[in-house]
Amino acid sequence: MAATVIALAGVFFAREIVGPLALAMVLVVICEPVRRPFDRAGRPRWLGTTAVILVVYLVLLTMGALLWLAGTQFARLVADFADQLRASADEFLAWLVAAGLDEQASDAAASALDPGTILSLASSLGGTILGVATALFFVVSYVIFMAADAARYSEAEQKFGASSRPVLSRIRRLNSGIRRYYVVNASFGAIVAVLDGLALWWLGVPAPIVWAVLAFVTNFVPNIGFVLGLIPPAILAFVVGGWPMFFAVIAIYCVVNVVLQVLVQPKFVSDAVDLSLTLSFFSVIFWTFVIGPLGAILSIPLTLFVRALVLEGDPETRWLRWLSGDRSAGAAASDPPSPPLPTPDRAARKRP
Repeated sequence: MAATVIALAGVFFAREIVGPLALAMVLVVICEPVRRPFDRAGRPRWLGTTAVILVVYLVLLTMGALLWLAGTQFARLVADFADQLRASADEFLAWLVAAGLDEQASDAAASALDPGTILSLASSLGGTILGVATALFFVVSYVIFMAADAARYSEAEQKFGASSRPVLSRIRRLNSGIRRYYVVNASFGAIVAVLDGLALWWLGVPAPIVWAVLAFVTNFVPNIGFVLGLIPPAILAFVVGGWPMFFAVIAIYCVVNVVLQVLVQPKFVSDAVDLSLTLSFFSVIFWTFVIGPLGAILSIPLTLFVRALVLEGDPETRWLRWLSGDRSAGAAASDPPSPPLPTPDRAARKRP
């Protein structure tokens, strides 16, 4: 336990290095299948490596553009609707006073709904996105080296023979779990984005496409992502349509996002990566604390990596793997034990 705490403390203080490194590793793992057609065709290795790098860069540019679009559009809309937002805040404060709340609660609500506060929040979000973009500079470099090394690592079994198969099997299982996780997330994110965008367009909330994009991006944050995607459209709905539209947006997000992202998607994720629902939820909080905002997006891959590194190589930890949601560990533990081998004395007595 002491060694674990020391190791995690080291990761925490080096999170500006570890976070981009983990992101680059996950991106290369996701895009590695792009190499296979080039390997089957007998093409030079550098062609497959170049294809992997280009696909990773395309993914990074797409996600960065989506985040930039959502952040800038939210800031612009808040500035455009500043007067309406201030009027809505005054109306809400009057309701608080009529309800008998004290002055301190009213001041807190006024501060939270003040356009300057929201603009500051949007600017802070923009600063966070800028920080992530700066970290992506290091990711771009890591991806080149990792993609090149991945081509060499594919020869490990040929170089080391049967002795390397258990370790390589664990690595393949980890890579497969990471890919399945992001396929499930992207699929549910697309469904949620379409449903949310159509519902916001039907209600008349400004820029529904932007909030649909935000819903897709925040879907990659397990369990709590829909809350992050709900706040901007709910605020604008309150400004444009008052309380009825505000509660309508919350109701739609609760029906669509909670049912799909909180109730249905975790089950598919759990089945895809063999992680328990509790561990999946806790991993978001834990890795966000350890390596920052990237930890929320990389929480499941990092948890799978730690389990593969610490638990899967030790047969005595099957019950811990089973507790974490690994169904193969439970199946292995439930197999009937093999009969004991005969001792030398028994074998000697059986010989004629």
